Amino acid sequence: MLDVGTTAPSFNLPDQNGKFHSLEEYRGKKIVLYFYPKDNTAGCTKQACGFGELYPLFTEKNAVVIGISKDSVASHKRFEQKYNLPFTILSDTELSAIQAYDVWKEKKNYGKVSMGVVRTTYLIDENGIIVKSVGKVKAAENPAQMLGEL
Repeated sequence: MLDVGTTAPSFNLPDQNGKFHSLEEYRGKKIVLYFYPKDNTAGCTKQACGFGELYPLFTEKNAVVIGISKDSVASHKRFEQKYNLPFTILSDTELSAIQAYDVWKEKKNYGKVSMGVVRTTYLIDENGIIVKSVGKVKAAENPAQMLGEL
């Protein structure tokens, strides 16, 4: 996990519609940048739907919500449509941002060890500086937690 006070790493990734987004285009806004393991899984769906429900409150606070996983653009599009998600979901199939933000880690599941995305959320200020980093995220609680941080 990256330290508070450091400059957030830049990225240039496609969203659920295939449009590319960079960190720099969000200067002047707060960014809730959350990394999650996989579209359409229980925890990830709870987290995304929570951000979706609270999204108007984030925009009132001049903040954007951006989700990133290693799923494809097509997978993100299906996820967005199924749950009517109002925010940007970026596809990082090459793991460039996932590794830059230090969320690609060894995970253990039922004794099996594999590499994967560890659910992590960053709050980035208007100047691109990380002001809060949350590891060991509880998916259902994270959206309200991050709204509280704003």
